[in-house]
Amino acid sequence: MTTDQVTTERARPEPIRAVPVRHPGRWITVAVLGVLTAMFVHLLVTNEAFNWSFMVDRMFRPPIIEGLLRGTVLMTVTAMLIGVTLGVVIAVMRLSENPILRGVAWLYTWFFRAVPRLVLLAVFGNIGILWSRIEFGVPFDTQLGQLFGIDNLQLRLFGFSSHDILTGFMAGLLGLALSEAAYMAEIVRAGIQSVDQGQTEAAQALGMSRGQLLRRVVLPQAMRVIIPPTGNETIAMLKDTSLLLYVPVSVELFFQLDAVGNRTFKIFPMYVAACLWYLFLTSILLVGQYFLERHFGKGYGTAGRARLRLRGVAAEAGGNPGEVKP
Repeated sequence: MTTDQVTTERARPEPIRAVPVRHPGRWITVAVLGVLTAMFVHLLVTNEAFNWSFMVDRMFRPPIIEGLLRGTVLMTVTAMLIGVTLGVVIAVMRLSENPILRGVAWLYTWFFRAVPRLVLLAVFGNIGILWSRIEFGVPFDTQLGQLFGIDNLQLRLFGFSSHDILTGFMAGLLGLALSEAAYMAEIVRAGIQSVDQGQTEAAQALGMSRGQLLRRVVLPQAMRVIIPPTGNETIAMLKDTSLLLYVPVSVELFFQLDAVGNRTFKIFPMYVAACLWYLFLTSILLVGQYFLERHFGKGYGTAGRARLRLRGVAAEAGGNPGEVKP
């Protein structure tokens, strides 16, 4: 054995003894959460204030189901449809080159984002005080008649009593939809601005009009940014329908549950029933939001980049890039 071999054997380091990192804080947190969970379950099972039999019996009665479908669900869908449609229009106005359109859109979003929805619903619930009748025709007809010396000039086609058209449901729908349109306008505007400017320039070079550019190029790409916050707004709208109690809208889930609680002097079980119904509806919306985000997110992120790399490799190898599947 040579001197060099002896030196090498002596210099060989000892095997590393890996010691796993300990996380005592995590286990303490888990223990605390376990104790809190056990306490909460014990509260649900043993506390008689919940009155589970009474709650389950009343929360599926026909008036409750009618309020769920005709009030909460219908109001959520209708208000979101109006809010999204009007929000797209306001967002396009905000991005317009016309200063008047930009100013009007800014004033709209400023007002409806500044006033709380509960206050808006209270205002719209009493807006019939302003007009006894709502009529359609030539505006300022009486004043125009006086200007030209004609007394009592009436250029009105038809009209309705404000008490007939401004019902509680319609007042609540206007308050929620107009408020939602202001938030959706900002969401859509952010989505439109997220699309690369080169896409717009390329579409304009192809001779597309502004409407075609918006429908075929900008909005399809902006949906990836628009969908997640729109899903959150839909969930918020579902929960905000409970504010219709203050309009009031009698055909609504929370109104009906609150009425049962007041009538039977068992308020707390009915409030728990409301929580369970809103949890159920929100869970359904969360599932739908997940699949929508996955659909409009195709081609983006890690999976999208991987597919593009696979197609590039196939093209370099002389194959058909379209045959590469994710």
